[in-house]
Amino acid sequence: MKKEFIILGGIILVVIAAAFIGSGYYRNSVQEVRKPSNSTGPAATSGQLLRPDTPMLGPADAKVTLVEFYDPECESCAAFSPVIKKLLKDYDGKIRFAARYMPLHPNSLNAANLTEAAGEQGKFWQARELLFQKQPEWGEKHGAPATAPKPDIDALFERYAMELGLDVAKVKAAIKENRYAAKIELDKKDGQGLGVRKTPQFFVNGRMLVRFGEGELRALIEDELSR
Repeated sequence: MKKEFIILGGIILVVIAAAFIGSGYYRNSVQEVRKPSNSTGPAATSGQLLRPDTPMLGPADAKVTLVEFYDPECESCAAFSPVIKKLLKDYDGKIRFAARYMPLHPNSLNAANLTEAAGEQGKFWQARELLFQKQPEWGEKHGAPATAPKPDIDALFERYAMELGLDVAKVKAAIKENRYAAKIELDKKDGQGLGVRKTPQFFVNGRMLVRFGEGELRALIEDELSR
């Protein structure tokens, strides 16, 4: 009888250990915990999630802050944009969304500049969405032949500025004087400091989403809302 109890106890310990390891593996496969920081001081060296000039949607007192580092030329970013809209609708009033740049493609700096110029005229989000919609016209396509004709980015972006109803002269002047270079570069440096190596990359209340997907992102948001 004593021997049976010892065997049974051993089995129980193994089951508990396996469950603990399994749950830990699941958590690590979905997210990684990072300490959020909103510091804007020059001594900050580890990357910051938000800056005073970061564009945001949603209430300032929302329980969840979702930060996306994105590249306007990234096809996955464009494809995931409707999911972001859906999340903002599903969690209306509970979530705040912030967009930051991580330019990794050839034309992404041009696109970020246009987006910033539009933001100065109150149309940041409209420009972001339009560039996603028009991405096949101006973006570099994965797998495209090297001999494929290059689009006239300046002409296309001028047309987009007109479609958005922007003052095109002001847009051109701002871009010519390189007005947004420091902000875009700071976004990139902050992202790199936080471990961003690809786009889109999401943080939920400072917790990095490791496994990309709508279900995984929702799970992380739900976890933060339940705290």
